[in-house]
Amino acid sequence: MVVNQRMKNRIQLPGLVVPGHGVASGACNDPRFPEGTIALQKPEFRRRGLDLDRFYSGTINLSIAPLLFRITRASYHFHALRWSDIAAAEDFSFLECSVLRHGEARLEGLVYYPHPETKPEHFQAPDVLEILTLPIPKLAYGDRLMLELDPAQIELIYPGKYTA
Repeated sequence: MVVNQRMKNRIQLPGLVVPGHGVASGACNDPRFPEGTIALQKPEFRRRGLDLDRFYSGTINLSIAPLLFRITRASYHFHALRWSDIAAAEDFSFLECSVLRHGEARLEGLVYYPHPETKPEHFQAPDVLEILTLPIPKLAYGDRLMLELDPAQIELIYPGKYTA
């Protein structure tokens, strides 16, 4: 973890692009959500004050293993968001971030966090952050990205560290 001097109070965290469930983007062809869950959620988030239209309607699943994380102060939090007639209401948090790929421009983004305690299915591993950003051409599983985060919004947990 390196403190980026150009973006004061930000940390840089390396991550590995890993496969997700494909539900957010619609890539898994779930007949309940043919366009993906993000496309269905965007209008609901917009109604509550967060416009995600500039971002790709899918997430990048970024493993920060061996680290785990805990959200401490979200940029946005939505309680009991009902985004589909066939899905239960869920809680969501978003953290501001930037995504960097070696040799390419910094992209603004958001960590997308559907709270597991309200999410009915498609759970992520505890080391995986889901990122919303602009499309990244030729991004593939196994690629490495650098994520810039505000340390006031997220606690990074080292395995074996006791947290209260």
